[in-house]
Amino acid sequence: MQRRNSAQKRSGNRWRRNLFVLVLLSFCFGSLLLTQTQTQFAQIKRFMPLPPPFVQKPKIAFLFIARNRLPLDVVWDAFFKGDKERRFSIYIHSRPGFLFNKKTTTSAFFYGRQISDSIQVDWGEASMIQAEHLLLKNALNDTNNERFVFLSDSCVPLYNFSYIYEYIMSTSTSFVDSFADTKEGRYNPKMHPVVPVDHWRKGSQWVVLTRKHAEVVVNDDVVLPVFQQHCRRRSLPEFWREKPLPVDASKEHNCIPDEHYVQTLLAREGLEEEITRRSLTHSSWDLSASKDRERRGWHPVTYKMADATPMLIQSIKDIDNIYYETEYRREWCTSKDQPSKCFLFARKFTRPAAHRLLNLVLYPNPALKLEN
Repeated sequence: MQRRNSAQKRSGNRWRRNLFVLVLLSFCFGSLLLTQTQTQFAQIKRFMPLPPPFVQKPKIAFLFIARNRLPLDVVWDAFFKGDKERRFSIYIHSRPGFLFNKKTTTSAFFYGRQISDSIQVDWGEASMIQAEHLLLKNALNDTNNERFVFLSDSCVPLYNFSYIYEYIMSTSTSFVDSFADTKEGRYNPKMHPVVPVDHWRKGSQWVVLTRKHAEVVVNDDVVLPVFQQHCRRRSLPEFWREKPLPVDASKEHNCIPDEHYVQTLLAREGLEEEITRRSLTHSSWDLSASKDRERRGWHPVTYKMADATPMLIQSIKDIDNIYYETEYRREWCTSKDQPSKCFLFARKFTRPAAHRLLNLVLYPNPALKLEN
C-alpha cells in the first residue's frame, strides 16, 4: 500500500514537472515569436510611406462690419457648417466693448471673433474706412488668409460655401466695384495733388481683396489722411437736423468715404489692371424712396419678411451683367473664364426676412445645404 502511494506521488510530481517545462517552453517560444514579429513590423514600417502632413488650404477671411450683434447669425451659422475643411476665418468690427458670446449670438462660429481695437463708427465719416483698416490688419496676421471679404450685418450668402469658395479663389484678382464718379460735388479739389481727379473712383464698399491688395490698404498712410481731412459728412437738410448748421458750411464735404476710398487708392497705385471691377454683393438702390432729393439713393432697399421669397432670390441670382453709366461700360460676369452669375451675397435683409429665407430658399432641407 505504501509502495503504491509512493509510486502515485512520483507520478504526480513528474506530471507537474512536465507541465511546468511545457508552460516555460511555450512562454519562451511566444516571447521569441513576439520579438521577431515586432522586429519585422519595425523593418516594414521603415519602408512604409508616411501619411502626408496636414496642409491648411488657403482661407477666406469674412470681415463683418456690425453695429452691435449680427442679426443674421443663424443664416451664417448654417453657411459655415457647410465647410468641413475650415477654409475660413471670421473677424467682426462692432462697437467698442461689445463681445460675441453665448448671450449675444446663437452661433459658436462668432464666439470671441470681435476685434479688440474697434472704434466708434459714424455713417458717412472716415471712421468707416478706419474700421476697414482695423479688420484687414487683424486678418492679415493669419498667413493662411488669402482673400478678404467685407460684409455688412444685413448680408446673406446666396450659395453654399464650396461654390462661393471656388468662385472667389479661382481668380487672382480682387473684386472691387469701381467706376469714374462724375457726380458734381463729390470730389474735393483740396485733395489734389495726393488724389488727382483722374484717379477719383466710386463703388460699393463691399469688396473682396487679395492679400496683396489688403496689404496695400493697411500700409496706406498717404491717401487715408487726405480722406480724413477733406472728406467729411455734409449736414443734413433742415428737417433732418437736430442742431443748426455750422457757421461755415463750406468746410463740410459730402464725399461718402467708404464708397470711394479703396477704389481711389487702388487707382492711384496703378492696380486697376489687377481687379475685377464689380462687386459680389448685390444691393438694390431705390432713387425714389426718399422725398428729399439730397437723401435719394443714400441707402439701399431693405427687404422685410414679406419680400423674402424664392422669386426675389432667383431674380438676384439671374443677374449676369452690370452697366456703368459714367463709363458707358457693361461688365459681363465670368468665373473661371466662363459666363457666370454676378452676385454671391445680397443685402439688406431684416432678421425675419433672413429666417424666412433660411427655411424657404437658402437651406430648405435638414441637411443645411445651399443650392448651387
